[in-house]
Formats: sequence, structure tokens, C-alpha cells
Amino acid sequence: MPALNEITPQQLLRLIGTPDCPVIVDISIDPDFEADPYLIPGAFRHPHTETSALIKRLNGRNCVVVCQKGIKLSQGMAALLRSEGLKAEYLSGGNYGWRDTPAAPRLPASALPAPVGDSTLWVTRHRPKIDRIACPWLIRRFVDPAARFLFVSPAEVEGVAERYAAIPFDIEGVFWSHRGERCTFDTMLEEFALQTEALSRLATVVRGADTNRHDLTPQSAGLLALSVGLSRQYRDDTEQLEAGLALYDALYRWARDGYDEGHNWPTAKS
Repeated sequence: MPALNEITPQQLLRLIGTPDCPVIVDISIDPDFEADPYLIPGAFRHPHTETSALIKRLNGRNCVVVCQKGIKLSQGMAALLRSEGLKAEYLSGGNYGWRDTPAAPRLPASALPAPVGDSTLWVTRHRPKIDRIACPWLIRRFVDPAARFLFVSPAEVEGVAERYAAIPFDIEGVFWSHRGERCTFDTMLEEFALQTEALSRLATVVRGADTNRHDLTPQSAGLLALSVGLSRQYRDDTEQLEAGLALYDALYRWARDGYDEGHNWPTAKS
């Protein structure tokens, strides 16, 4: 019988990429992590010996604790956090259980940019439309939930990146940008090893909208229309980003669960 504070890889997989996903904390010891240097999407590493610092960082949020095998480290930490009034679960089977779960993506640690403080810091051109909303959504939901984004004039992106140790994206001549006919969203899926069926389906929609190739999917023209409309509603790019996250949350659920659903009128009669 599963423990009260246990979550299975299949259950966690359904939550990752959604706004309801709990904070994922990887407390694997260094030798174990170095032997298998991958993270569950959205997870951050934290020493199992620093419980007080973790409680402060969680700030009351629900969490899932992960170690390599889902035994003493994660079960003990989950119990400690629950004793402090937090809703904490441990991942059954740990990182090995996740690794053995079909279609469960794993982020290579080598692909993750260095954080500035407790989160990564990214910078791009102001007045975002498609890629510059889609990419932050992907990062927040699958890479670094605490990631911060700066929007500046196009000529200043690289200078701001240098001065503030930020990661430039979606401008010409940088690593995180378009490659051939593929857009920055595609680049991030490839580099973060996030090419799941749902995200790849969503990527085609984003690519068609971002590169004016509406022949790629019937949804691309609609995404362009919604993105242009969204940009006209907000003068503040950060406010637009927060509003745009809900748009991509809905698109992700369509790509994952509802892509084959249609709608017509009148409804079918018995």
C-alpha cells in the first residue's frame, strides 16, 4: 500500500508542465548525482543537510523530494518537512524510477545555465510576440520555475547580458536562438532534451506562428492572432508575460490531451 506522502513517477509526470506542479527538490548526494547527472524537469538541487534553508526557500509551497532511489534521503526529508507543517511527498523509486518511466524527460545537468542567486536570469528584446513568450513559458514550466526575464531594447540585449550575467535569447548570433528554419523554442527543446510528444506538437505550432509558416499547422495562424492581440493589451512586457503563461498552459494541455478533439454545431443528435 503506498505511503500517504508518496507520489509515483506517473503521477508526477501528469503534473509537470502545469501550473499545479509542486516544487521538485533533488537532494541526491554528489557522488550519486555525478554518476547520473540528470534532473527531473523543473527540479533544483539542495543539500539534504540544510533543512532550514530548504524550508525558507520553499516558503510554504508544496514539494516533492527526490533522491537517487527514493529510500532514506527523500523519505526522511519529506517527513522532516511535514513535521514543519509543509505538504511534502517523496518520489517513489527516486531518480532511477523516473529514468525507467516511459516518456519521462530528463534534463542533462550540463545544459542548465548558471543561476544568478537562486534562479536563472534571461534577457531578450522588448515587445514580445511569440517565441519570447513561448520560451519563458517553457523555462518556467520545465527548467527553472523561478526564472526571471528581462525585456530591453534590441540593441542593448547583449550588453545587459554581460553586465548582469543574464542569458541572452531570441536575438541573432547567440546560442539560444533560431537555427535554420527552427525557432528558439525548438532550440530549447533540443538542448534541454524536452522533445516529448506533446512539446514537439506544441513546437510545430509555435514555429509556424513565429516564422509566418501557417501551412505547418492550422493552429499557427490562431496563435499569431492571439499573440498580437495580447501584445496590444499590455504596455508592460512583464505583465504581458504573466498573462501569456496562461495561454501556453492551455496550448500545452491541448497538445498533450486534446489535440484530436473537434467541435461542431449542431451537436450530434441521437
